Amino acid sequence: MDLGSARHAFVTGGASGIGRGIVEALADAGVRVTIADIDRSGAETVVATRPGELAALELDVRDRAGWRAAKSQAEKRFGPVDILVNNAGIGFNGRDIADLDPEVFDRIIDIDLTGVFNGISTFAADLRVRGRGHIVNTASVMALTAGAPGRGAYSAAKSAVVAMSEALRQEMAPHGVGVSVLCPGLVRSNLDSTTARLGGQVEEVVHIKGDGSLGMDPAEAGARVLDGITRDLPYILTHPHYLSHVDARMDALRRSFTEAEAAGAPR
Repeated sequence: MDLGSARHAFVTGGASGIGRGIVEALADAGVRVTIADIDRSGAETVVATRPGELAALELDVRDRAGWRAAKSQAEKRFGPVDILVNNAGIGFNGRDIADLDPEVFDRIIDIDLTGVFNGISTFAADLRVRGRGHIVNTASVMALTAGAPGRGAYSAAKSAVVAMSEALRQEMAPHGVGVSVLCPGLVRSNLDSTTARLGGQVEEVVHIKGDGSLGMDPAEAGARVLDGITRDLPYILTHPHYLSHVDARMDALRRSFTEAEAAGAPR
């Protein structure tokens, strides 16, 4: 997408971390941005750094009525949305799937997967009618690898975001709308505090994720997202060293296909 033609972007989870990096990169490119975040105070703090270029809304991505109201309010201020970034999410709590409370599983799916669908449901049809724009859905590099203990629900949600984005890309391409899925590795963020704010438990994975000071600079992640939008990349990646983990998964799949072929055609 030519960013010069973009006037308004709507970014969920834009008050901190990757989302803030994306917001600032878009604003630097001359795009006005609505930041929709469960943390309205945090969003307003970001807006205060660039008055007139940004606007803040409080949004729980699980709330479909809230999505409709946010769309109306955002477009009344800045006009139709050209770029949608479904970035809001929570993290994993480090428990094995067998020990995971069902309500914890539901919360992760509701926010990390259904929250993305809610954004698509709210904006994608309008983008299709207008025949231009771009959608970015944030998944995780965990969706591309063979997974890891303690991240089952999170990986399930993020894997589904990848699959949904791949299908959406095929559906929207004939209408001039691009779709990318962002699969980041570790980026400095407030993911732990957001997870706790929404009722999640994070103490079990402090040894895995650190205290929020580790990882890529969000500004670098934001720059990669802008590059992905401009080039209409299907996948936006931040940590290329994970390729070996992806290769390991693909090798296992190839072996399974070879074994299935050796077993003969299905009857």
